[in-house]
Amino acid sequence: MSLLSMKSVKKSFDGVEILKDISLEVGEGEILSIIGPSGSGKSTLLRCATLLESMDDGELSYSGNPVCKSVSGKSVYESPATLKKISECFGLVFQNFNLFPHMNVLQNICDAPIRVQKRDKASVKKEAFELLKKMGLSDRADAYPYQLSGGQSQRVAIARALALNPKILFFDEPTSALDPELTGEVLKVIKALAEDNMTMVIVTHEMKFAHDISNRMIFMDKGVIALDCSPDELFSSQDERLREFLGVLDQNY
Repeated sequence: MSLLSMKSVKKSFDGVEILKDISLEVGEGEILSIIGPSGSGKSTLLRCATLLESMDDGELSYSGNPVCKSVSGKSVYESPATLKKISECFGLVFQNFNLFPHMNVLQNICDAPIRVQKRDKASVKKEAFELLKKMGLSDRADAYPYQLSGGQSQRVAIARALALNPKILFFDEPTSALDPELTGEVLKVIKALAEDNMTMVIVTHEMKFAHDISNRMIFMDKGVIALDCSPDELFSSQDERLREFLGVLDQNY
């Protein structure tokens, strides 16, 4: 059974179709990277999968548990209580960290497990310190976001997502706000998660990283999935739109 299943997803903004009948499945332990030009629908797809946007039509489920079903051409969502429970299946790491500025690093990591999941404070704190060690940030527990570099902030954001013990982790351009030298710090952490068999869906423009880490890659263009295949197949594809996209990337980086 798929961990994530999306079927015939449609989403428009102001009459403009952003997602046009998208379907995808993600299995446990799979690492899927999504690439494509700006405006192709990558981030909207992630936002629909993580309930930050509601779909116009289509179906979404996690581990066979429905989030919404298509009824008469519209997505009909489950009750708020059901959605809250299902949302514990996934974590999301944004491109701009989204840390709470008034909380230190430890508080940022512990807040949701204690407040939302009602877990024991002592065990959450212990797990948080273990996560910080994993992220190479053992000495930054008392620091506030303004005292951190971009790379450190993004690693704290990853630790915060992992503290909720998600089954699947979504990354939306996790390195796009970082300088090149800080990008490596974050990619190293994501690679370590891959070695731990964490299921991940990664929207990225880091092509070599995507090739090396992914089991599967998707190329999106103009609201559709143009290619869905292995990294080797994708990078050897002669698809005209993909070659054009990769050519533009080579010029920019």
